[in-house]
Amino acid sequence: MRTRLLSALSGLLLALSAAALGTAPGAQAATGTDSVATSGVTMQVTSPETVADAFQDGPVYVDPRAAAQLSRQDADALAKKIKDADKPLFVAVLPVAPDYPAATVLPAIRTDTGITGLYAIRLGDGFNAGADRAVLSNQAVQNLVTAVKTPPGADAATQLNNFVDQALPQMRGSAPASWGSTGSGGYDSAVNTGALITFGALLAAGGAGAYTVVRRRKRQKAAEERAALDRLRVVVDEDITAFGEELDRLDFHPSEKGADDAMRADYERALDAYDQAKSRMGAAAHPSDVRTVTRALDDGRFSLAVLDARRTGRTLPERRPPCFFDPRHGPSTADRVWTPSGGASREVPVCAADAARLDDGETPLARTVETETGRRPYWEAGPAYGPWAGGYFGGGLLPGLLVGTMLGSMLSSPAYAAEYGGDGFEGAAGGDFSGADFNASDFGGGGDWGGGGGGFDGGGF
Repeated sequence: MRTRLLSALSGLLLALSAAALGTAPGAQAATGTDSVATSGVTMQVTSPETVADAFQDGPVYVDPRAAAQLSRQDADALAKKIKDADKPLFVAVLPVAPDYPAATVLPAIRTDTGITGLYAIRLGDGFNAGADRAVLSNQAVQNLVTAVKTPPGADAATQLNNFVDQALPQMRGSAPASWGSTGSGGYDSAVNTGALITFGALLAAGGAGAYTVVRRRKRQKAAEERAALDRLRVVVDEDITAFGEELDRLDFHPSEKGADDAMRADYERALDAYDQAKSRMGAAAHPSDVRTVTRALDDGRFSLAVLDARRTGRTLPERRPPCFFDPRHGPSTADRVWTPSGGASREVPVCAADAARLDDGETPLARTVETETGRRPYWEAGPAYGPWAGGYFGGGLLPGLLVGTMLGSMLSSPAYAAEYGGDGFEGAAGGDFSGADFNASDFGGGGDWGGGGGGFDGGGF
């Protein structure tokens, strides 16, 4: 944030200097940095981060150097179409420039934006698109890109409208809550010099105050993260202790009679998981770091279950999620229908003991945690427990398990990512904040760049 403030101030001072020196309209200021002149105003060269910032406010961004490709009127109409459809579709019109490397510009913008969605980029005369699989399949994106590239040579307005018109009915998810109701959110066209000078003076005068506010907010956020991590630490330490007790109860000795190499390997994996959980928790600096701890514990418990089956001659268990009601119960053995208070019924993975309780009409033994109203089941607790649950129930499983619960509702809100690092669960729905936590193989579809009349090969994702 401090870098962005300084960059903004530098750009404004550059504009002020140009105005004071009488720089001719259309001329580029003689500076040591890249810049571009638009209608007499020298503007700093943009970057994927600039595009990502604009996407927080609206679905369409036009770089000032590519303004001739898509008019303000066309950009606003395209943005309105996307907003009216309430879909997480992002469109950028960019020039062929070093700050937009063809091979990396799509994933870079997706990472910086941090929102699950469909991203379409017109780069010079080339076109490409990529999507998170939760929004649109890779094959669907490939087909759409191929369709709008054929025949080649279409102007930007025609090509982008064709893409948007075909993509919107097929997409899943909703538009991010941060979008307003009007405007493209990112059309960087000519800027009124007088307004720029006035704004520059105000920003220069208030820059120090703005930076103070930013620092105060950062300190506040850091304090909130520490408090959330402290709450999580209590729960995770209990999990680690319980796993250590399971290791002791198993009482396995690598040299015992009947032990073979497979058993020793299972035991070694369980010990490694125990050590990893302790060391990772000791090094945890943010709530999101807890996710790797509970994932290690889940791996360790499965290794113990396999080892126990080998020792007793039973069939080896299949790899399943841990018991939904309390991961300390170990890997689940079956699925059962469960209905949370005030929510819809869904199937959840359960251990044998909880399966029997549900079959008998009894209440399963739920994992409870401390809340402001006393101890409650973890799915009725605050968002700080999202990373804890995410480590146990990753791979896209968690949203379905927690839908309709208090924790599930908090995890799906945009505010969760800003406060707790965006690590609530994997497989976020379209429009949800996932930050840089997305699988590159799940974000793709467009393949090579190209579009006739200057198209080029920038590689796929």
